[in-house]
Amino acid sequence: MNSVKMMSHPKRRGEWAEIQFMAKAAKLGLQISKPWSELSRYDIVIGTPGHFVSVQIKSTINQRPDGCYQCKIATCNKAKPYQPGEFDFLAVYVIAEDVWYIIPAGLVVRGKRGGIRLYPSSPNSKYAPYKEAWHLLH
Repeated sequence: MNSVKMMSHPKRRGEWAEIQFMAKAAKLGLQISKPWSELSRYDIVIGTPGHFVSVQIKSTINQRPDGCYQCKIATCNKAKPYQPGEFDFLAVYVIAEDVWYIIPAGLVVRGKRGGIRLYPSSPNSKYAPYKEAWHLLH
């Protein structure tokens, strides 16, 4: 399957983004665990005994003319929006920019469907403090 087709298929792109996240986290020395099934509301667990955080991983290829990337914060089937407490951090990969955002869940989960806008080139955007904020997962 060519990369353009893979990137346009949300499930395949999501699986690829999870692999990219695990590779980067491992490179940074983080301990990674993957839940056995897909029934969890999070994709990865990071931590050491006594300190674990759950991470929901998303990716985006949707760039708007103003330079922002939109990322949907919803489950694949969209039947049930994420609720507070279902994961600790949202990790969003802006594929075209090769940039990760590590955002505390409380800033993006409000029990409703929706999305966020990321501006990788703007140091003053709402989520700029969370750009490459891997230290939050330690």
